[in-house]
Amino acid sequence: MPKAMQYTKGSIIYFEGDHDDRVFIMQSGAVLLTSTDIESGQPVAEQVKNGEFFGVKSALGHFAREETATALVPTVAVALTVQEFEILFSQNKALILKMLRVFSNQLRQIHKKTESILNNITEDQQSGMLAVAKSFYDDEQYRSACDVYLKFLKRYPNTTKKDEVAKLYADSKMRNDRAAAHNKYKDAADTSEEDSTSLKLFSLPAFDRFAKKYEPGEVIISEYEPGDCFYLIQSGKVQLVKCVNGTSKNLDILKPGEFFGEMAILDNSARSATCVAVGNVKCLEFNKENFELLIAGNPQIALVLLKLFCKRIYDQKRRFRILCIKDLQARLADVFLMLDEMNPPTNPAEKMRRFNVTSGDIAHWAGLSIEVTKEELSKFVEKRKIEIFDGYMIVANILDLKRMFDTRFNPSV
Repeated sequence: MPKAMQYTKGSIIYFEGDHDDRVFIMQSGAVLLTSTDIESGQPVAEQVKNGEFFGVKSALGHFAREETATALVPTVAVALTVQEFEILFSQNKALILKMLRVFSNQLRQIHKKTESILNNITEDQQSGMLAVAKSFYDDEQYRSACDVYLKFLKRYPNTTKKDEVAKLYADSKMRNDRAAAHNKYKDAADTSEEDSTSLKLFSLPAFDRFAKKYEPGEVIISEYEPGDCFYLIQSGKVQLVKCVNGTSKNLDILKPGEFFGEMAILDNSARSATCVAVGNVKCLEFNKENFELLIAGNPQIALVLLKLFCKRIYDQKRRFRILCIKDLQARLADVFLMLDEMNPPTNPAEKMRRFNVTSGDIAHWAGLSIEVTKEELSKFVEKRKIEIFDGYMIVANILDLKRMFDTRFNPSV
């Protein structure tokens, strides 16, 4: 049963860093949420209004609280367990759409901050799509380049660059046909399916009409194109790619049961990343028109999406924190700490860690050039903190890196 909690003036409802799986609804009074801005280090404050939820992201994502909640005056807030919140949430279509849009906007804002700190130049949609296609072409991923050029021609049939883009498409197609036997996606087929809540929800025959199949290297959606569909992966894997100043950067690999493309549906914006099939992929495609009907009629889908946003917001903030660290040694140390958080060891007492990453991967996470990254990593090697091998790295003692990070990032620790 949801429980009404009474707080006196100045009471702390929860502290930043607490692990607390409760969601709160303001009933009366006033609550102030205070946190520290990742980029500036300055305090940030937000007041909760009556009827509003707080503590949702950390509760649903099972993360530490990102802010401290303080009662400014005598306050009553209703505390719900995650299960109680899910029941309430799934019964209110207006609440579903509002919270999905709020979280989508929060994720979009973090993406913008990340691009800003990386000095990524924001392109208009047409120029952006052409930059994406060129980045694939430069990486000799000609199938992907072909798809983006073709999408461009379909989206903008009256563009003044029509003839130029048609030539680029023809050239990419010729090169793709010539190099088909050596396509990097050829042997990456993965048709396995994973047991997940979202896959179970979409296993009914009624959803078969939404099924789409994609070949290795095929671009499902392109960064910068207008968003009018979102997808659920049924089998195979999908690579998320970001074009940063003309260069393709791999962001993540999505597996069966995961959604992608939902942000553009919710906030009417252009795609923020390119999604490429890794091996043979089968997806369910849902368009913008039936999105609201779909989640209203299937509240469990909305819950899956909401939890997905919670995780992506947390992950993006974690990555953004790394980019804001000025001390390069501390920044690289935090990359390893993040990788350790993403892949917790089976034996927490074991201090040595193996990460299947390259210097290029570390450079991507740290937002540094490969040359600077290699130079800084060599300092770790000299101090015998890490060993670098082909395709993987060994951290001798993850606690040493944690102490190093704390000392350099926060000298008072």
